[in-house]
Amino acid sequence: MAAEKRTIGLGMDYSPSSKAAAKWAVDNLVKAGDRIILVHVLPKGADASHKELWKSTGSPLIPLLEFMEMNVQARYGINPDKEVLEILQAESKSKQVEVLAKVYWGDAREKLCEAVDDLKVNTFVLGCRGLGPLKRALLGSVSNYVVNNATCPVTVVRAPTGSNA
Repeated sequence: MAAEKRTIGLGMDYSPSSKAAAKWAVDNLVKAGDRIILVHVLPKGADASHKELWKSTGSPLIPLLEFMEMNVQARYGINPDKEVLEILQAESKSKQVEVLAKVYWGDAREKLCEAVDDLKVNTFVLGCRGLGPLKRALLGSVSNYVVNNATCPVTVVRAPTGSNA
């Protein structure tokens, strides 16, 4: 019996912790035939030419090769890290993994949990900045919120030691 194709959500803001999460997912989780969806959440006020069209549902799914084109990045107001995209592109080729991107606008905590349901994600991976207890209490923790509210298993990957995440 063939293994069922899994969909892995990957919260992405290109910070050191989200880059670490992408590397961790590629090294430890992704198997041949899986689908990875990079989930970007931009603040409500972020300027993007197509935001009004998709503000409630998020952008359409964007294939990785198309997402890597500069005009698509400019259209959505995202400045992706080339290293992360190259790692995902290599994974796509070596394991026949489909990599897509989706952009949402709004509160990251809520939108990441919505993405889990909308995209029918089997598991979700995101980075953690490693805020101390006081900062976490004042600012809130996106990763903590997602762990406690997402409807699928969530893996949180800490930022590498010494990074300015």
